[in-house]
Amino acid sequence: MVRTSQGHVLIIEDEILIALDIEGSLEELGYASFDIAASPVQALASAISHRPDLITADVRIRGGSGIDAVRAIKANLGEIPVVYITGSIDMLRAEDARAVVEKPIDPQSLAATCVRLCPPGLP
Repeated sequence: MVRTSQGHVLIIEDEILIALDIEGSLEELGYASFDIAASPVQALASAISHRPDLITADVRIRGGSGIDAVRAIKANLGEIPVVYITGSIDMLRAEDARAVVEKPIDPQSLAATCVRLCPPGLP
């Protein structure tokens, strides 16, 4: 499934190999640019520097959580589609997590979730 327009993704993940796998999967969907952040502070700075069209966020990261990072980003930039990628799904019970992909990541599940949040033709 290929997107008709290209967008920017912020990947909030502190394990670089996982972040690169996510990037590769989303690149196949047509996303053209990526930032990877390993902490909430890095994630917020990155989002402010280059507003993402989509965020993927691991729940457990260095220096806090992906949940905290997403809250800070949304407080500064407004609503942005988010896919939480986690092995700790219980931590999302109190969140309005519309899109969750469990670890280990199935690339097809990740792709389907991203397409559902950002249909082809939308950044």
